[in-house]
Amino acid sequence: MNPANELGSFLMSRRARVTPAAAGIPVAGRRRVAGLRREEVAELAGVSVVYYTRLEQGRAHHPSDSVLDSLARVLRLDAAERAHVNDLAHRPRARSAVDPAPVDAADPAHDGYVRDGLRRLLAAVGAVPAYVLGPTMDVLDANDLARALIGAPVPPAGGRLSLARHVFLDATARELYPRWEDVARQTVGFLRFSAGRRPGDVRLAGIVAELSSRSTEFRSLWAAQEVGKEPYGTKSFRHPVVGGFDLAYETLALPGGEDRSLVVFTAPDARADTALRLLGSWAVSAAPAGGPAASHLP
Repeated sequence: MNPANELGSFLMSRRARVTPAAAGIPVAGRRRVAGLRREEVAELAGVSVVYYTRLEQGRAHHPSDSVLDSLARVLRLDAAERAHVNDLAHRPRARSAVDPAPVDAADPAHDGYVRDGLRRLLAAVGAVPAYVLGPTMDVLDANDLARALIGAPVPPAGGRLSLARHVFLDATARELYPRWEDVARQTVGFLRFSAGRRPGDVRLAGIVAELSSRSTEFRSLWAAQEVGKEPYGTKSFRHPVVGGFDLAYETLALPGGEDRSLVVFTAPDARADTALRLLGSWAVSAAPAGGPAASHLP
């Protein structure tokens, strides 16, 4: 990731997405761009064309909150995109492509330590899948039902389960998620949102570089500059043992400022409830004595 002009690149990508008709601009004749022109964004946002151009070119730094709010309104940014723009705009100048301030890979957000209270909580909600997620989509801990639901893709030597690698590099993921394209889009959106929050994060940069080199789908989605953080919703599964069902999920930010979240799945209907009960029984029967639940992956 190159943070030198991420704000400008993101503004340009959102400008290209807004049509003149959506912005209330009458169109006469042919246009060279599909979205809005720079001068149109500037006029609608109440800033000078020169200043907005400097923003897109990375030559204007630390725009005011009022300017960002105006641009967010004109570019029709959603809540996650607004937060992302603020993250990019308020970065210290020292965090640049020339002299990035790396986030140590051993910082609390990345290390594998999960406090005892969280481990007990995961075990206590054992009737539903739950796991602790780090800022790079590493699963730092999970209960047995979550392991049985998702499986256990083999991480790199010395690493841990990475949901981002699982989605894009594990062939079984396309079978597990019938709406794989949606899961892939959400994964990339989460990583880009996290990248805005954690400039210079060497582990995050490494995952993005790895996935970009190994997955054409990831490269395409990453280039689209989509950003998102969907804290709740519904996810579809097609499990090789218990079949197809949908689960609702809630993502809860954990205290401590470490960009960790607790993700909990629940059954929204009788089909899902039955599937989770069967999955729990299978996990117990398939687990070695005294060991964790078995994975459905080889």
